[in-house]
Amino acid sequence: MRLVASDMDGTIVGHDGRISERTVRAFEACLDAGIEVVFVTGRPPRWLQPLRDLGFKGTVICSNGALTYDLGREEVLDSHLLDGESIFEAQDIIRKLYPAVRFAAETVDSFLIEPGFADPGSVELLGAAEPRPLRESLNGSGVIKFLARERDITPDEFLHGVGPAVEHLVATTHSAPSVPLLEMSVPGINKSVTLARYAAQLGVDQTDVIAFGDMPNDIQMLGWAGHGYAMASGHPDALSAANLRAPAFDDDGVAQVLEERLAALKSA
Repeated sequence: MRLVASDMDGTIVGHDGRISERTVRAFEACLDAGIEVVFVTGRPPRWLQPLRDLGFKGTVICSNGALTYDLGREEVLDSHLLDGESIFEAQDIIRKLYPAVRFAAETVDSFLIEPGFADPGSVELLGAAEPRPLRESLNGSGVIKFLARERDITPDEFLHGVGPAVEHLVATTHSAPSVPLLEMSVPGINKSVTLARYAAQLGVDQTDVIAFGDMPNDIQMLGWAGHGYAMASGHPDALSAANLRAPAFDDDGVAQVLEERLAALKSA
């Protein structure tokens, strides 16, 4: 165990936006033992407050692998951005399939939403600018993550309906358990690709990587890591992709696994 890679929401972060004290202690024990820790999340840099609250100063792989961020210096280290042409073409395809769909886009500097994307009263909470069509608001900005939201459909149905239709333009996944919200990025970019590059930079072999996740956007990462742990409380597809299972989120599953592995290392 030389590198621990953990998803955030549903894996170590709850609905209250907090990380349990037990989980924090487990990560601190890893760092004290000389084990690298990286967080790999669908969140953009501006939504990393749970990590800032802990005083974490390391690297975070954001937006499902599209951006690598130094949290200590608040600096983008690397990014893979979608261009407007691909986004608008994907928009047209998705809108033909689901006419009521609404869109948003995450750039390095801002969150752009179209009218109807956000729930009433939540625009300010999302930190979004005034709702406008993306064709007006993008202005040539590169996009970290392109988002599509529907209402009367399950997240899995939405993903299976859209993914194959736009795969030549964007890579599509979802991470919200109950909200039909799709997350799209540059084809070929996902959590596992960027994590593999990061591990290689550190000189850490794939077999020495421990990864934790719970949703479809974690599937590739869990399959790539030498020891991929899906949370017992996670999505069925994540559980199928992982070669190992961690206890449920509510049981501090990540902390339990790390505690056991650290104890085994000390014994060895």
